[in-house]
Amino acid sequence: MHNIVRYSLIVITLSVAIACKKDEPAVVAEYDDTPYSLDIVNGNLPTPNLPEDNPLTVQKVELGRMLFYENLLSRDASISCASCHHQSDGFSDPNQFSIGVDGNLGGRQAMAIFNMAWNENGFFWDGRAELLRHQAVLPIQDELEMDETLTNVIAKLNAQDMYKEQFIRAFGDATINEERIAYALEAFMFSIISDDSKYDRYLAGKETLTASEERGRQLFFGEYNPFFPETSGADCAHCHSGNNFENDLYMNNGLDSDADMDDEGYQAVTGNAEDRAKFKVTSLRNIAITQPYMHDGRFNTLMEVLDHYNEGIQSSTTLDPALAMTMDTGLMLTSEDKLDLVNFMKTLTDNRFLSNPAYQSPF
Repeated sequence: MHNIVRYSLIVITLSVAIACKKDEPAVVAEYDDTPYSLDIVNGNLPTPNLPEDNPLTVQKVELGRMLFYENLLSRDASISCASCHHQSDGFSDPNQFSIGVDGNLGGRQAMAIFNMAWNENGFFWDGRAELLRHQAVLPIQDELEMDETLTNVIAKLNAQDMYKEQFIRAFGDATINEERIAYALEAFMFSIISDDSKYDRYLAGKETLTASEERGRQLFFGEYNPFFPETSGADCAHCHSGNNFENDLYMNNGLDSDADMDDEGYQAVTGNAEDRAKFKVTSLRNIAITQPYMHDGRFNTLMEVLDHYNEGIQSSTTLDPALAMTMDTGLMLTSEDKLDLVNFMKTLTDNRFLSNPAYQSPF
């Protein structure tokens, strides 16, 4: 009799324990608003103007990193943001056009992702996204890319305790919605910094340039002057200026004549004919490893790019005036000039950025 009572008590105790366990919340996490500090090494970039309504925190950046590498954001769980933005390729795509769900090809070359914190004039080649958070969710919904609805993405993330916990850590509760997905992806992309190239260390007095790299530097920053060919520069800094090597503008760099233009570029966003075939001026940081080049990936090497600016500019109604001025003579670059320019641009490669574990997949 005593044994029966004892066994009954054990059964009751186990039943209560199991019931309590079932009633306990499956998600256990705490909000953590520890600020995230941008990984700026050499101090050659100015203080960025980050949005006040989306302060960077360690947990928000981590959530964004998880989402960036998450295949569930695509319709068939086959690709993620990282599928078209490889860290080893400067967060760009070595393919001319990225491969989306069902093997669909994108219409433009995938842009490199780094130093987004210094971009304040729209995103994408045509500037159709005003803020980085807007850019972040558009590829998810693009039928040529991830081809998924945000409603489905939210449902898939809600089905995983891992994401509920991380949304709590990042935002204070387990609510998953479009705004929070966008904010988290924005935060992670803001965290991707490149400022430790050989050239950065040169500016900081830590390294010296070779004779060829130094001559390339002088050509890069030297202005075009048709009256003094011996001292005329390549005038690259006309568009690729400042320590981020871009001007945050949309420009027509003479790829096509009016008759050959098949991409409206910035005009499709502004509706202004004066913006036809203008595209975002990209940073030249890490340029040696982010081929192919231009919005349509038409050039495979930096030498091809230099040949274009030296002798291949096409006249059109929206061509940048400074480039139009060079058409009569070209940039007058010799083979040695081009080699020196390429060697200088190679000093903009940041190997630390290319292998930084903070930007790698968390899975």
